[in-house]
Amino acid sequence: MGRPVQSTGRYAKSVEMIFNYEYFNVESLKQQIMKRTLFMDFSVEKENSKINVKREFAAPLDKVWSAWTESEILDQWWAPKPWKAKTKSMDFNVGGFWLYTMTGPDGTEIWSKADYISIDPRKNFKGLDAFCDSKGVVNPEFPRSEWSVSFSASGDSTFVNIETKYEKLADLEAIIKMGFKEGFTMALENLDDLLDQ
Repeated sequence: MGRPVQSTGRYAKSVEMIFNYEYFNVESLKQQIMKRTLFMDFSVEKENSKINVKREFAAPLDKVWSAWTESEILDQWWAPKPWKAKTKSMDFNVGGFWLYTMTGPDGTEIWSKADYISIDPRKNFKGLDAFCDSKGVVNPEFPRSEWSVSFSASGDSTFVNIETKYEKLADLEAIIKMGFKEGFTMALENLDDLLDQ
């Protein structure tokens, strides 16, 4: 069984470890990114406290939609290696939520919850994301974000646009400092590998 994190200080350090660029094999990541010819754009709008990611996947829209909306598939790619994602429960419906943990190689567990607020099948879903405990009780000491994930087909590829909005600039800057860009890039690379299978 995983080792839950008790104190806020240790919890913050563990969250930082998930996304910390130095924690991963930097050269391996660089090589993987260079091998890819798929489009990716990561931008930050500080004036709107927003992160925008546009990413191309070499797979049909239905397959990519399933990868973002089915827990059995999400568990295979959502966590940047060597962390692993595991779903406790998921109800992909408006008013439902996804409760999951990311577990580190030392057994450290980081719990998160995504509350679904709108779903337009195969086109878009929106949700509120937060760090929480294993029962889904949101941790108010960490910023909560609103996600909008949109999907569009283009030839043999699917483009996914991810908009992540924070309540204030300080929240956005805290997430960026934790290494969100690097960790999320690695997770999307995991999805590439999964879609290639």
